[in-house]
Amino acid sequence: MRPPRPSLNALRAFEATARLRSMTLAADELCVTHGAVSRQIKSLEATFGVSLLTRGAQSTDPTPDGLRLAEGLSAAFNMIHATIEQLKPGPLTLSCSASIMMYWLIPRIGRFHEQHPDVELQFNMNYEQIDFVRDKISVAIRSSTIEPPKDAIIRDLMIEWIGPVCSPEYLDSVRLKKPADLARARVLSTKTRAQAWPDWLAASGNGALELRPQESFEHFYLLIQAAACGLGVAAVPHMLVMQDLRSGKLVAPFGFLPGPRQLVLWVAPHLGLRQEIQALENWLAAEMRASVTGIADSSTRRSQ
Repeated sequence: MRPPRPSLNALRAFEATARLRSMTLAADELCVTHGAVSRQIKSLEATFGVSLLTRGAQSTDPTPDGLRLAEGLSAAFNMIHATIEQLKPGPLTLSCSASIMMYWLIPRIGRFHEQHPDVELQFNMNYEQIDFVRDKISVAIRSSTIEPPKDAIIRDLMIEWIGPVCSPEYLDSVRLKKPADLARARVLSTKTRAQAWPDWLAASGNGALELRPQESFEHFYLLIQAAACGLGVAAVPHMLVMQDLRSGKLVAPFGFLPGPRQLVLWVAPHLGLRQEIQALENWLAAEMRASVTGIADSSTRRSQ
């Protein structure tokens, strides 16, 4: 007699629960009730004759047997989704931080649409680790300091240039002539890049200068707005303030220097050969190269 086989719905319910460590989150992802997920997992445990989950008040963790099953199921479901995507490709999804989206991508994306009007592109504002298949992401712009997915195709984009910026009025009021003058300035920082000031100080040869931020903001876009409003001086990547520097809303008293970070592109391995992906990859690389053109020259002139 053929042994009973578990249902596909039960396997999906268990994989989601083991991955998210929560039946409630699994139910939300699968658009079913918590009770339905619980019943499906109990049916699996009855079928296999083993316990798959350790149920706690705060989380639901897989047992050793459950972990082995969950890892195999995740790999299998990802393969299924990737195969379907190759046969019926949907729109491309580009993932990047909200700050890169607001300050760098949106002002330029019209040029991509003009060059590739047939490519459908949507966006995901995230700057953490991802699963290409589960999160339905085609490419992601990330810092080289973030661990990529194991199967990601990685392309170098550009070295990140960083420097202090403030409003013209604040510069006049504090009289920032040399980096040591920052000691009397109101230093601003961001929680998402606590190392921004140390990175710039090290790059500029001022590592011995101790700066203690007086105020910290949640994201770069809030930090940049605070600097533009005259609340202090902030260390930020050049690519995020290009428009504000051109308009005169911000000034960079000491120019910009290449920092220790590099921007890279993660490409979903099952989509790497699609022409639309290659077009997007080439366009991003060209725009990134254009973004850094002339930074070194302008920074040198400023320091003279």
